[in-house]
Amino acid sequence: MTMKIKIRGIMAAMVTPFTKGGENVDYDKIGPLANRLLSQGAHGLFPCGTTSEGMLMSAEERKETLEEVLRTAPKKTPVIAHTGCLDYATTLELTRHARDAGATAASIVAPGYYAYDDAGLFQYYRNLARAVDGFPILLYNIPACARNVLSPELVLKLAESEENIVGIKDSSGVMTALTRMIGNAPDGFHVICGTDDYGFQAILAGCPALVSGLSNVVCEIYAAVYENIQKKNLKKAWQEQIRLERAARIFKYGQNLASFKEGLRLRGFDAGYVRPPQRDLTAAEKKQLEKDMQELGVI
Repeated sequence: MTMKIKIRGIMAAMVTPFTKGGENVDYDKIGPLANRLLSQGAHGLFPCGTTSEGMLMSAEERKETLEEVLRTAPKKTPVIAHTGCLDYATTLELTRHARDAGATAASIVAPGYYAYDDAGLFQYYRNLARAVDGFPILLYNIPACARNVLSPELVLKLAESEENIVGIKDSSGVMTALTRMIGNAPDGFHVICGTDDYGFQAILAGCPALVSGLSNVVCEIYAAVYENIQKKNLKKAWQEQIRLERAARIFKYGQNLASFKEGLRLRGFDAGYVRPPQRDLTAAEKKQLEKDMQELGVI
């Protein structure tokens, strides 16, 4: 039995604008970016996650970034705060802050660096969920970054165990895992796709929402996939998905987040700089990106 919460459509995993050299968060750019994404078809916002360079930010910066998003986005906008860290105490601190600040839910990535077994991960998430009883929690599976995998078995066990564990953002890239979770999850449990390459397939399989880093730059393409499926115009949705998958390759799946910020710059929005050890694009990389974006028809 899960809590009643409704998350639908494209949740834009916002980039975080930094000042030159990545020294400070450029808070003045957060509101304009949030509103730009919503005007291009995003249905909600997902700050401080992987695309946001959240793991390179201090707890204080993450709190202030979330507060700025909540302050500047229209009141009813769903905002899922990513609050996961390597340690339990800071994760709990950020999750409580997200609750108190007025976020819709918190998403918590699997703790990384060390290898943890399912028993350890189960305990970790159960303790967090109980410490913010009544506040919706989404698990977050991204083994390529976090090292530890949230298996469908573990996810379903947590979904059955804790009423406020209301879903998962799955960025594993494993469509079969998505299928198993959608097929066996309790009623109302949100299986949210975090892999842009198969957004179309994920929506048709039953994912109610999608979290997308790519949507920073080409939100209208992903919105077109989603909206056309809602209208049962599957042929058009599939054509847009083909463009989306091409975009995912152009931006190399966000491996260097400077490409998203450069993409935004090429489309007329200054999203600031990345924070080291992320690096700026070279002149050659910028030129190639511009050429690819022209071919995609977005500039």
